[in-house]
Amino acid sequence: MSLPLTPLKMLQIVVPGERIEAIKELLLLAKVSGYTVIPNVSGMGHDGYHEGRLLFNEMNSQVLVMSVLSEEQVDVVMSGLDQLFEHSSGVAFVSDCSVRRYGYFVGPQSTS
Repeated sequence: MSLPLTPLKMLQIVVPGERIEAIKELLLLAKVSGYTVIPNVSGMGHDGYHEGRLLFNEMNSQVLVMSVLSEEQVDVVMSGLDQLFEHSSGVAFVSDCSVRRYGYFVGPQSTS
């Protein structure tokens, strides 16, 4: 038995914690129905190694923001990220994904 799946895009953004509000504003502007924030992520990049903080200060660590959205919404967010990345470190990944509950991700509050 095959389940009906709808193709969408998965967006993953890694930025310094102090940029989380700018990311939330971009997602709101794009009318994204929801997102997940994972604080205190660790990893190695162009700026060296970033270690997650075990204390209660998300602003001094890296955060990962994940969302599922339409291609049109991706375009809105990526335009804003271009401006943000001119003044801040960070990276964004966009990949194809399939979802089971399409209306859950692209509902009345979205642009599509």
